[in-house]
Amino acid sequence: MTIPFKFDQKIVVIAGGTGGLGSALRSELVARGSVVTTISRAQISEPTHISADLRSPDASKSAMAEVIAKYGAIDIVINAMGVVAFDSVQSTSIDTIEELFLSNTFAHIFLMQSALETMTKGSVLVGISGVIAEQNLPGMAVYGASKAAMYSFNEALSREARRLGIRVIDARPPHTETGLASRAISGTPPKFPVGLDPKFVAQRIVEAIASGESDLPSSAFTA
Repeated sequence: MTIPFKFDQKIVVIAGGTGGLGSALRSELVARGSVVTTISRAQISEPTHISADLRSPDASKSAMAEVIAKYGAIDIVINAMGVVAFDSVQSTSIDTIEELFLSNTFAHIFLMQSALETMTKGSVLVGISGVIAEQNLPGMAVYGASKAAMYSFNEALSREARRLGIRVIDARPPHTETGLASRAISGTPPKFPVGLDPKFVAQRIVEAIASGESDLPSSAFTA
């Protein structure tokens, strides 16, 4: 029988916590009584925010150490960061390829490595790979590949972390209205249908944490 996860006073770290989905996750968790620290490259002068470039493994370790020094523990780490590009395979530049994998794949691995060094039994790690990890699309091939790599990593991480009593959730929500497409690092986004509300997606991810789930495929995000 799964024991419901209690959020009150749990220490939470959200990477990409100032973005559309990250902000929704922060609001949902704060409402449930958690103490949330956000991390992003944005220079924000708030006691609950750490400005750091998590594409650097040293930055990930420093950020985790800062949270531990302040609160003494980390109970939940959520990775809601990422970048997107819309290019054909032939027109995708080397710089864009490197940035997509550095931000979406490498930074996630660095964050999870750093988190595992600090977390204990009963903790939860969440990676948001997205529906693109289930089925890649033309014009998004490299972006999709970077997210599929993240999903594959999370599969193996889940098995390793289970031995430590740490749960890993991979979330693959369908297109969500976070504004990420409008901030593409390259290319022009296609006309997407109206996406999911970030608040709904955040609530579903938090509910998965609460109920003991370990995988959230795109089919799990139905109203």
